[in-house]
Amino acid sequence: MVRIALIYGAISGTIIISVMTLGYMFATSENAAGSQVFGFSVMIIALTMIFVGVKTYRDRDLGGVIKFRPAFILGLSIAAVAGGFYVAGWEIYLAVSDYVFINDYTAGIIEAKRAAGVGGEALEKIIADMEVMKLRYANPLYRLPMTFIEIFPVGVAVALASAALLRNPKMFPARG
Repeated sequence: MVRIALIYGAISGTIIISVMTLGYMFATSENAAGSQVFGFSVMIIALTMIFVGVKTYRDRDLGGVIKFRPAFILGLSIAAVAGGFYVAGWEIYLAVSDYVFINDYTAGIIEAKRAAGVGGEALEKIIADMEVMKLRYANPLYRLPMTFIEIFPVGVAVALASAALLRNPKMFPARG
C-alpha cells in the first residue's frame, strides 16, 4: 500500500507542479481568476491518480474488493504524497524565480482593487495588508503549510469519491 501511495502520489504531484509552473511562467497578471480556475482544474485532473492508485491496489493486490476505510486511507496517503511533491516543487520554483511570485501576486491584487475604483483609506488598508502578506510569505513556517493546504483538501475530496465508488466491486471491475 505504501508503494502505491508513493508511486501515484509522485505522479500526481509531478503533473500538478509541472503544469502549474509552466502556467506561471507564461501567465499574465490580468487573468488571476482564470489562473485560479486553471490551477484547481489541473489539481483535480492530476489527483485522479488517487482513483487510479486505489483501483490498482483493489484489483491487483486485493482481488477486486476493497472496503471504504482502507480505500480512503490509501487515497489520503496518495493525496499527502502529491501534496508533498507540490510543496517541494513550488519551493524549487520560488527559489529559481527569486521569490518574485508574492510581489507579483500582491501587486496584482492592489492593481485590481485600484481598477475597481477602490481608493483612499480602503486602498491604504489593502496595501498594508499586502505588505503583511509579503512578510508572512517570506517565512517558510507560514508558506509551506499554506502551500500544502492549497492542494490537500482537493485530494481529500477525490479520496472520498474514489473510496465511495471503488468499495463496490461491480464499479469499474478488473478486466482480465
